[in-house]
Amino acid sequence: MSQPIVRPRVADLVFRVYDRPLHPELVETLAVRQVRRDGSVLTVRVTPTGHVLEWVRGNACVTEVTTTADCELPETGRRLAHRLGPGQQQGHCAVGDGVRYQVSTDAEVLPPEVYVHVHEELAADGARRGLLFHFRPHHRLGLTPLGFVAVEVLPSGLSVAAFHTFPDEFTVVKTQSLIEPA
Repeated sequence: MSQPIVRPRVADLVFRVYDRPLHPELVETLAVRQVRRDGSVLTVRVTPTGHVLEWVRGNACVTEVTTTADCELPETGRRLAHRLGPGQQQGHCAVGDGVRYQVSTDAEVLPPEVYVHVHEELAADGARRGLLFHFRPHHRLGLTPLGFVAVEVLPSGLSVAAFHTFPDEFTVVKTQSLIEPA
């Protein structure tokens, strides 16, 4: 029997953006999917701590990571960094070849009855579209943490929405990213 995957505490999470690829072995991948458009490739990985998005076109690259503060990630190429927690945070940067990147993050703590409803909506939406991963619950009757990433192709680029649930804390971590090539 395999070991259950355990989510870290939300207070231990950090958000990082790089203008270069990261070695895939730096984070454990639970599920992966790729989206190709106009010569670019977006690789989406769901991880135990959230996700890794890597968008590449030619020499331009954007890598977005949600992980724990103790994960040893490189300093080289880091463009944005902050802790994930309650309250919306925003950031933006330009990366090679005129590519613009914008992000909004939030960790929303909900009342238990609202959390259950939102969790069920995310699971249903994830079953219809995007990349959805259900973690094993700690006990049979508990809610299963999930990671859900949806990619929307826009006329000007890509919009990526990621949702990660933390049932023990009644928290949903959300990121909304926009990648706009020149």
